[in-house]
Amino acid sequence: MNAPFSREIAPPPFVAETRIGFRFLGSQTWETHVIRVALRDLERLIPGRKPREPVVLDAGCGQGKSFRPLADHFAPQRIIAVDYEPQCIALAAGEAARQGLAVEVRRGDLSALEMPGESVDVVFCHQTFHHLTRQEETLAEFHRVLKPGGLLLFAESTRAYIESWIIRLLFRHPMDVQRSAGEYMEMLRAQGFRFGPENVSLPYLWWSRSDLGALEFFGLRVPQPGQREETLINLVATK
Repeated sequence: MNAPFSREIAPPPFVAETRIGFRFLGSQTWETHVIRVALRDLERLIPGRKPREPVVLDAGCGQGKSFRPLADHFAPQRIIAVDYEPQCIALAAGEAARQGLAVEVRRGDLSALEMPGESVDVVFCHQTFHHLTRQEETLAEFHRVLKPGGLLLFAESTRAYIESWIIRLLFRHPMDVQRSAGEYMEMLRAQGFRFGPENVSLPYLWWSRSDLGALEFFGLRVPQPGQREETLINLVATK
């Protein structure tokens, strides 16, 4: 008897979140205290004028909590939202409907986008990269779909944060691809993105620290840039 036909299934391009993490990423706390805070920081890093009525790719849109903040900050003519998880896609579509926003929500792999080249003005990639297992391929796709002069708004947690005890306890990530702030910058430059020191921010927010801000709360000295491992990087790069 012939052996049954079997086909090797490629692993997903990301590591799925824990149940606790998934609930948190759909909360109002996530939108107000993480997404909106990051967008305010990213907006001030944009070189020159903010793009008018851009086409925005929300890369790794999750449950759609970024749709209203993106609309408030950029008044885009169009938002294309891509995520891999079917559950996220369903929730994101519902969020767009609740907000009354015309968002094109798609299921897709960020490392192999089904989009034409030079078709978007802004790529918004917020707290997505540390879940991805095909990071270089994803950056290459961002560069491909951006128009010349287009912007990559990149906001990420670094290895120091992802490897902290509380994140290991509550969340799930591909640990072998985590990077420092400097390594993220090197990777973006290697893909052809341009940025300078004025386009980079290294916030040291209390929730990103292993002590959860205890040093600051008790009036003790918080390590300054150059004396600490950075936990977050916000960066605006230009194609």
